[in-house]
Amino acid sequence: MDVTLHLAQDPEADELLGRSPLAALVGMLLDQQVPMEWAFKGPSTIARRMGAEDLDAHDIAAHDPEAFAALLSEKPAVHRYPGSMAGRVQQLCRYLVDTYDGDAEAVWRGVDSGKELLKRLQELPGFGRQKAQIFLALLGKQLGVRPEGWREAAGDYGDSGSFRSVADITGPESLTKVRAHKQEMKAAAKAAKAAKAADK
Repeated sequence: MDVTLHLAQDPEADELLGRSPLAALVGMLLDQQVPMEWAFKGPSTIARRMGAEDLDAHDIAAHDPEAFAALLSEKPAVHRYPGSMAGRVQQLCRYLVDTYDGDAEAVWRGVDSGKELLKRLQELPGFGRQKAQIFLALLGKQLGVRPEGWREAAGDYGDSGSFRSVADITGPESLTKVRAHKQEMKAAAKAAKAAKAADK
């Protein structure tokens, strides 16, 4: 895995995401309740604060939980909720150590079908169906991981030419389009909620 991603909009952070399967998974895990660039810059910040060139699932899993939470809480914090996200990152790494001997790429290496890959991603701590489908779409669209039926397994996120998620971001222009789509979705959800409340 060695491609150039543009998710953090920061050359150093994006370079790490493109060469490190674990960094990409951790970035995806952090991508909630904060701007996308902030989330995907997180793995690079964690690696730097641990004095490493890359993230290591064994090191993170074995790290003292309080010390790891403090590491993520240093200014600038890695996430809006650095303490709880530190716990989630360690949980993910422990699962990878127990299930895949710490090799994040083994989650998708050699998988025969999109359905199986989606199942494996959903088994990761912190990955619900939507997050798993978005990551599957990212693997297929930008990282060359394309088992049979991957687009179908990724749902709408697998659609070619769409601008729905991080899987579709390849630079500033596509980032703007994905942002616009998310705002439309939020507005639609808000309108639906308001209509439902008015019906009562």
